[in-house]
Amino acid sequence: MGRVTRSLVAAVVAGVLLTACASTGGLDGDLGDDWAAMPPAGPFTPAAEVCQVADFTPTVGLPAYAPVGCDLPHRVETVHVGAFTVDRAAPPAVGSPEMRTAFTECDTRARGYVGDDWRAGRLRLAVAVPTGTGWTAGSRWYRCDLTELNTVEAAAVVVTRTGSLRDALKSPSRLRLGCQRTGQDRGRVQRLTAVDCAVAHDAEFAGVWVAPDRPYPKKPADWAPLYAGCFGAIARFSGVPADAALRYRSDVVVRPPAAGRWQVGDRGVRCYLWLSNRTVTGSLKSAGPARLPVRTR
Repeated sequence: MGRVTRSLVAAVVAGVLLTACASTGGLDGDLGDDWAAMPPAGPFTPAAEVCQVADFTPTVGLPAYAPVGCDLPHRVETVHVGAFTVDRAAPPAVGSPEMRTAFTECDTRARGYVGDDWRAGRLRLAVAVPTGTGWTAGSRWYRCDLTELNTVEAAAVVVTRTGSLRDALKSPSRLRLGCQRTGQDRGRVQRLTAVDCAVAHDAEFAGVWVAPDRPYPKKPADWAPLYAGCFGAIARFSGVPADAALRYRSDVVVRPPAAGRWQVGDRGVRCYLWLSNRTVTGSLKSAGPARLPVRTR
């Protein structure tokens, strides 16, 4: 190829490249005016039916929010997210009417989520709200969180678990409260320890009694309604008459929520049948008068 021919080819190639660079392919050359406008930033709201690796905290901000799938190890499961309708300068305080309403809604949602009263298992329900900063930014949510515990007695420890609590109490489950052995001091039950019902035991979870909206019990007279309510739960559980003789068939262990939880609106009292004079094997559910005879001494 001669020098003139090579020069002509180079000129043609250069012209093609310049034409390609100048072409917009249907665009107008302004890279900014064809993008849709970004929506305005809204307040942070957490998701429901997800889990958290970290422990429960009463306030949650966006920087600490790190949801994971419940198939991964976690310590908190969010069963519902609701919304406050109140207009105030700061998140509702513990014991406020708004927080009590939120707890009531969370209680209902948690029951539906696990398939029974969550108190029938080794579970704890708590309500989280936005931080002050989040509230100022417009967040008005409340979060209903469940955690698994190693016991529902004092000094309970949160369990790191895998798998969702969805329908966890709908059928027999290791989470369910059942037969117990009592630890006593001077004739009073100090602690309950879960055991298999096939092992000799002297107590059994009988159900939950919901106390009326009254101040937290302090004086002996304040406790009387709780004992009466739990004796009713024992009668229904064991299939015996709820009459004057019931207290001669079984004693009772009453486990109300702690004072702080009572303040936020938790009124669910855990009730246990207690055989203070003997042990049995097997559950006393629907046992009837034959297995819960009236004591003569």
